Amino acid sequence: MSRITFVLLAALTCLSINARADGISGEAGLGLSYQPHDPSGSRYESRPVPYLDLDWGDVSLSTDDGLTWSALKSQGWSVGPFVNYLPGRTANGQLRGLRDVPDMGEVGGFVQYAPADFWRVYASVGQAVGGGSGQGGVLGRVGGEVGYPVGGGVIGSTNVTAHFADARQTQTFFGVSDDESRASGIRPYNAGGGLQNVALTQSFEFPLAPHWSLLTSASWIHLTGSAADSSLVKQIGRADQGEAQVAIAYKFD
Repeated sequence: MSRITFVLLAALTCLSINARADGISGEAGLGLSYQPHDPSGSRYESRPVPYLDLDWGDVSLSTDDGLTWSALKSQGWSVGPFVNYLPGRTANGQLRGLRDVPDMGEVGGFVQYAPADFWRVYASVGQAVGGGSGQGGVLGRVGGEVGYPVGGGVIGSTNVTAHFADARQTQTFFGVSDDESRASGIRPYNAGGGLQNVALTQSFEFPLAPHWSLLTSASWIHLTGSAADSSLVKQIGRADQGEAQVAIAYKFD
């Protein structure tokens, strides 16, 4: 289990104990994800992951958006800062010879328009922090999500998100230096910034018992621009990737 998963599970335990007293609402649980090992899609692996979708006044904590504070709210609009987690990369297997990328944090700001509980559009810009020398950079997201009843108490949701990154952040995961090329056999490549990928996610929530739900999601991720053109992707990765998750969650009133 990763350090970030341990920390989130510890936080979840504290939240569940104090949920009623502190006015926390939303869902939290634990699941399993089958996903690419790294953004290039060099291989797939299964990982335990926390599921978080919690609100405490103007503060929210979610698996996708991280910790956010809606400092300004008006007529469906919310604006504020956020802190999120960026998974790194272990350079083993087919990636041997490349540099490891440590887990990093992302700090930035977001704007969201959600006039109803069942749909929202959002954008965010953040700076990756905690990477190695020359690693990390600026990231951005623009997306939308809509939820709808399917029947029998099942709720579906569809999310489309475009991810952007500057040249430094793209180089972190998709670039190959001359030294790395000699050690790995992958052609040298200097990555540029711009649109990095577009992701489509379809999710369903199935009621199991009072307060308990089964959550499933499947994502299609399409690399674009400099990321898709990387020699790393062309030689050992995939421009089109998939991800599937399943989780059991408890809903706080």
